[in-house]
Amino acid sequence: MPAACLPLVSGEGRAFAAIRALVLTLWLAALTGPAAAQEPDYVDLELVLGVDVSRSMDQVELEIQRAGYVAAFRHPRVLEAITGGLHGRIAVLYFEWAGPGVHEILVPWSVIDGPESAEAFAARLESAPVREATGTSISSGLYFASRRFAESGVFGLRRVVDVSGDGPNNMGGPVTEARDHLAGQGIAINGLPLLLGRPGGFLDIELLDLYYEDCVIGGPGAFLIPVTDMAEFGEAIRRKLILEIAGLTPGRGAAALPVAYRAAQAAEPRIDCLIGEKLWRSWMDGN
Repeated sequence: MPAACLPLVSGEGRAFAAIRALVLTLWLAALTGPAAAQEPDYVDLELVLGVDVSRSMDQVELEIQRAGYVAAFRHPRVLEAITGGLHGRIAVLYFEWAGPGVHEILVPWSVIDGPESAEAFAARLESAPVREATGTSISSGLYFASRRFAESGVFGLRRVVDVSGDGPNNMGGPVTEARDHLAGQGIAINGLPLLLGRPGGFLDIELLDLYYEDCVIGGPGAFLIPVTDMAEFGEAIRRKLILEIAGLTPGRGAAALPVAYRAAQAAEPRIDCLIGEKLWRSWMDGN
């Protein structure tokens, strides 16, 4: 047999066979390991809860507000909404906000898919100390919330920021710019304005629900639910969560506005979206 036809039994042949085996192993690994690791972890909703803890809220109101969120994640109807979705799971992050740059995450991204994970979320939130801070920057809170989605570790069919507050934006950039930034990314902003009817402070405004409607909420399916008494807060946040989780928008007659109505007013807001900044500037000038 000619030497050129002899089987490869030399060291060079064995090296070639080893390289070929290694390439085959890496190819198989690429089909199984990394591909599986890159498969998105789907949830029905990525939800960021942004809660106002500015000094305009007194201690009792802060405690009622916190208790409302805790109770909501323990409520059977909220759990039914979570497990009744396409994937039966959502991801939630809870943070508190006040002035520009004042943001504290109390519960980081958590996947909730049943009673145990919901209870773990509620218990962690319940155990966090209740605090207050200075300033009201809805815009700073919205920008902070939008950046958190890159850290969720999951892929949500929808992304929502749920913002509650008892006053207008008064520092940290125009709230409408922040709203439009999030809406441009397909993120819905839902509102929970607190119309508590207390004696007015120098930064309080009438028609806070109108302000939230025309200046704060936005994006696909956005809506708001006003709270006129803190005794209603628990029910309001529970109802709001159920609607958000289910991807529903309440009708206009249900004390919440669908995004189509808000969007129709967006070109000409019925309230000055810089009213909070103007009040703050007037106070600083001593007027």
